[in-house]
Amino acid sequence: MKTVTVTVNGRDYRWPRAPVVVICCDGSEPAYMEQAMAAGLMPKLKAMIAKGANLRGLSVIPSFTNPNNLSIVTGRPPAVHGICGNYLIDPATGVETMMNDPKWLWAPTIFEAFQKAGAKVAVVTAKDKLRLLLGKGLVFDGRAVAFSSEKADKASLAENGIADPCGLTDMAVPDVYSAELSEFVFAAGVKLLATLAPDLMYLSTTDYIQHKYPPGSEGANRFYAMMDRYVGELDAAGAILVIVADHGMKDKHLAGGEPDVIYLQDALDRRFGAGTTKVILPITDPYVVHHGALGSFATVYLYGPELAAVKAAIAG
Repeated sequence: MKTVTVTVNGRDYRWPRAPVVVICCDGSEPAYMEQAMAAGLMPKLKAMIAKGANLRGLSVIPSFTNPNNLSIVTGRPPAVHGICGNYLIDPATGVETMMNDPKWLWAPTIFEAFQKAGAKVAVVTAKDKLRLLLGKGLVFDGRAVAFSSEKADKASLAENGIADPCGLTDMAVPDVYSAELSEFVFAAGVKLLATLAPDLMYLSTTDYIQHKYPPGSEGANRFYAMMDRYVGELDAAGAILVIVADHGMKDKHLAGGEPDVIYLQDALDRRFGAGTTKVILPITDPYVVHHGALGSFATVYLYGPELAAVKAAIAG
């Protein structure tokens, strides 16, 4: 075992004494795992917590997948790494655009730094939009792989460090709106731990199930029971496991069941005039089935009004 320390983005990381596997369970409000454990469906996780640690932390804002995943893997907030959502107005062109391009990532990842220090690294994501960002800086020379469930059949040695993830997992490419998209991630993680033997591995799921089912429901419990089986396999293989969520999941409806919606652009147009502000909902991405509500956070661009006046109007 190496005794070196790897420094990245002003923070020091010890060389792992055993393979470190970080699972980012997308959208996993604590109640999901708590209720699944209470129902006896996550015995492996329950045993791990008993001998390990169970801590609560705050997500970065905005509390979406990309900003929080990149904060996890850079050790820094969006103000440093640059990924502040899924969607923005490009300041150079004024055009609305997706934020999937790695050019928006300002800081190196922990994966890149560890590979440069000699580590083997594996990154598996459910959605390809995140794989592009997490894999930035990796060199696919036999010591790194980075691929997604969504585009596992398109993987290549040159672009992903692996030619056949479907053969590795013995699974076909799952539907993007399914629990199987996340199961593919877990299955790949178990196989990679046995074959590539990475020093550091990151497994990131999709929150389709969490958007669709509340904690304790049959659909949610079925997902977490599946997850627990793979967690048990990774633990039995000797990995140091870290399970974290990128954000939680809250109801977006009023008590009567109607959507809890504020049409912010309309309100600002009435107050300041059309064309003086532009509201962007940075959760916007192509996955419209479970991200169609576009809720919880908005970015407002100003073209004339004073910041203080707009803040006061929103607060009022």
